[in-house]
Amino acid sequence: MLATGNPEYPPYLWRDPDDESRLIGANADLMQLLAKELGLAIEVKYVGPWGRVQEEAKLGRVDLLAGAFFTLPRLDYMDYFYPAFRETRTVIWTRSNHQFSYKKWADLAGRQGVTVINNSFGEEFDRYAKESLRISMVPSLEQALKMLSLSRADYLIYEEDPGLAYVAKLNISGLTTISPPITNENLYLTFSHKSACNSAEMRGRIAKAIYKLDKQNVMNKLIASNIQLWRKQQTR
Repeated sequence: MLATGNPEYPPYLWRDPDDESRLIGANADLMQLLAKELGLAIEVKYVGPWGRVQEEAKLGRVDLLAGAFFTLPRLDYMDYFYPAFRETRTVIWTRSNHQFSYKKWADLAGRQGVTVINNSFGEEFDRYAKESLRISMVPSLEQALKMLSLSRADYLIYEEDPGLAYVAKLNISGLTTISPPITNENLYLTFSHKSACNSAEMRGRIAKAIYKLDKQNVMNKLIASNIQLWRKQQTR
């Protein structure tokens, strides 16, 4: 079977620097554990950016998406496997020496925030931010983290795990996350309706395997090891 996903999403998925046709990361490792449970091969390939990935799933040119958030339109062309294999948290990042009391969104008012262009954090927060907060938009996470580190912003809004991966890559110290998270989103394994492998029998087998792997709590270990791998690759 052929699996793919968002190629700019460390430590979950990114392109293998030694073979750019492959994706590696925690989600790719999870696919190999799934393959072992099913007794068949799963190849995790790069097929293009995230928008293209979703088109390929619609057309049935890929079988599995190794990590997708739940949206109603996606139910038209994919089956979701439960439970989610990872809950991702979007959090507030600050400098360790410049922490402030944060318990609710209103505590961000009057401070300068930063995030990456085209990021959405749920309709409710997006609307509140537009009306009540000062948040600069920059093209890349790298730029946003540097702005925060250099005190050009008081806080950054971004997903926790990819944020940690980039902090490791850039070797930035002195940043921390504060609770509560802005949003929690679940990452699911999905199966294209048009996949030649999509049968009731195969859906049942995958569902059982995902349930078993979730009970074994494998993702925490996979994420920790892939943050280390990502960091090592950046120092080449």
